[in-house]
Amino acid sequence: MSLAERLQRAWQEGGPLAQALRPLGWIYGLLIEIRALLYRLGLRRAEALPVPVIVVGNWIVGGAGKTPTTLALLRLLQAQGIAAGVISRGYGRDNDELRLVDRASTAAEVGDEPLLIHLRSGAPVAVGSDRVAAARALLAAQPELRLLISDDGLQHWRLPRRLSVLVFDERGLGNGRLLPAGPLRQRRAMSAEPSLVLYNAGAPSTALPGHLARRQLAGAVELAAWWQGAAADPLAWQGLRGRPVLAAAGLAQPERFFTMLRAQGLDVLPLPLPDHHDFSTLPWPADTVEVLLTEKDAVKLRPERLGRTRVWVVALDFRPDDSFERALQQALQALPR
Repeated sequence: MSLAERLQRAWQEGGPLAQALRPLGWIYGLLIEIRALLYRLGLRRAEALPVPVIVVGNWIVGGAGKTPTTLALLRLLQAQGIAAGVISRGYGRDNDELRLVDRASTAAEVGDEPLLIHLRSGAPVAVGSDRVAAARALLAAQPELRLLISDDGLQHWRLPRRLSVLVFDERGLGNGRLLPAGPLRQRRAMSAEPSLVLYNAGAPSTALPGHLARRQLAGAVELAAWWQGAAADPLAWQGLRGRPVLAAAGLAQPERFFTMLRAQGLDVLPLPLPDHHDFSTLPWPADTVEVLLTEKDAVKLRPERLGRTRVWVVALDFRPDDSFERALQQALQALPR
């Protein structure tokens, strides 16, 4: 078992490793409390932006569903005629430059998740390690925007926010301890803006009141067609059943993807990869007949690189329940126009 796997287990179950790391967690907790105090005393301040910002984040490390939540928010806002853009750090890219994302961008330049958000939603997206600078650059390029969504950035307190959407998966708060003794990046709400809680799981996984999201696979489409904008076909599963199919996933929680594929009746040969895997070389044998990929991985793989392998892109259908939509509508009405 790797160190990362041992940590993940300790974060959920406790044990000697989590106990040994508790002093480091106390130091980490002290540092973030001091930083929060500086903002409360006005010694540090959030910057000002001309439009409201919604931050989508989570209290724990690892993928809890921030990007699907951001895409769901964009769909809801677009349905209401609200022009919204997205800012992100662009984790996993090979530079820290401030960049505006377009269809010609690569995942290496802007990050896999920001590129996926732009391709799936058509929304304007900017990436930068300084999210305030990214927000200003995006607003300068797209002055018609009336709202910004920050994909992650809950702990980026220089970024002003009017609403936070906190995303939790089935891990909840883990063992309830701060990094590195546990998965928590913060122990509680550390800023005063209102928040909505969304559970990317079948049931609430913390004591916080919130809303549920339905998560299921929408279907699959061949990689070349996906790059041309074709939608996933739910009937594609029929042609993939009855034989072993390799499934690759560069996710923080790859087993979640494999489990959902098996629920479709597929005989999956799992190939877990590191989160944000760059696909600089193909991770499967050259004679592999068929491969299933997530959309997050597909943005790093062009069809001309495949050889004879047939690659299917599997799309996720992620939809918050109606109560979340109503709560979001109420929160939006309270935002400045």
